[in-house]
Amino acid sequence: MALFKPKFITFDCYGTLINFDMAGAAAARFASRVSPEKMTAFTTDFAYYRRDEVLGAFKLYPQVVGDALYRTCNKWGVECTEQDCAAIMTACASWGPHADVPAGLAKVATEFPLVLLTNSTDALIKHHVPRLGVPIHMTITAEEVGAYKPQMKGFEYMLSRLNCAPDEILHVSSSLRYDLMTAFDLGITHTVFVNRGHDPANPAYGYTEIQDIGGLPAVVGL
Repeated sequence: MALFKPKFITFDCYGTLINFDMAGAAAARFASRVSPEKMTAFTTDFAYYRRDEVLGAFKLYPQVVGDALYRTCNKWGVECTEQDCAAIMTACASWGPHADVPAGLAKVATEFPLVLLTNSTDALIKHHVPRLGVPIHMTITAEEVGAYKPQMKGFEYMLSRLNCAPDEILHVSSSLRYDLMTAFDLGITHTVFVNRGHDPANPAYGYTEIQDIGGLPAVVGL
């Protein structure tokens, strides 16, 4: 893997690069409605419902979050308002990168064009890209594609825009279920799993595992 020189390094953004703390935002917002001992289960359900929401017909990400939050609250029997959804999206726009990201990206950005394939909107991602601290060659949002990962359409669209074959890129993500399983199914043979604890590891998918973006330069021989 260290000898492979991709034409592009492509990334998932939220969770992998940006510290996308939906659980923390939901916990803060619902602290008076969900007990501390139940909060982890509540926020885990919120994550599961968000993933379920992106598998259906396309809608903008604030609607995905809102619908997932309403479903979560319905399951738990707690009140959910439009203000709750708006507060979580406001928090989302404020988040920055994980501490390891700027330096790790800076090392690979000198040698490879960096591309983002993100389950975001065109407006929302504009808050986050400048905080990465490096030039981004191309940013592709779910809004542009009209579909969210883990659906295949985003990867197919990205490969078409980059004029690349699946084995010519290196895709980096902290999520097996949103990214790396789909990449595997599409024949993207060079992948990196950033193990931030979002998904359990499964080496059967043939990725290289790193603990943070600081480990990425070594993967491409830098």
